[in-house]
Amino acid sequence: MISYCGIDCSKCETYLATQADSDMDRKKIALTCRFQFNVDLDPEQINCTGCKSDGVKCAFAETLCEIRKCNIRKSHPHCAVCREYICEKLERIIASAPAIGEALAALRSGLKNQDTMASYLPGDCDSKADPE
Repeated sequence: MISYCGIDCSKCETYLATQADSDMDRKKIALTCRFQFNVDLDPEQINCTGCKSDGVKCAFAETLCEIRKCNIRKSHPHCAVCREYICEKLERIIASAPAIGEALAALRSGLKNQDTMASYLPGDCDSKADPE
C-alpha cells in the first residue's frame, strides 16, 4: 500500500513495528518523532496498519498529518497527482522528512510516464491556498 505521502507502508517503521508488535521499536520511533520531527508521541500511540486502511492508525496519521488531511479532502491517492505539487505545506514536510520528497518524486515521475496524472489535474485543487 502506498500512503498519502508516497511512502510504501511495507517499508514504514511504524507499520513494521505494528506488524511485529515490537514495543522496543515503538519506543525508538517515539524518540525519533520527538527529536527529529518535534512531534510528541508515546510509544503506545505508535500503531498503524496504513493511513489509508480501515484499521488502526498512529496518533500522528489519525489527527495531525497535514498530508493525509489534504489528500482526503481532495480525493487524491497521494500528493504526486496534485497540480499544486510541491505546495508550501509539502515543502515544509519534505524539509524535515526528505524520504517523503523522494517517494513522491518517484511516483510523479512514474505517473508522467504513464500519463495517469491527467485524470486528476483538471480542476482537482482549489486555486487558493489551503486553509489548513
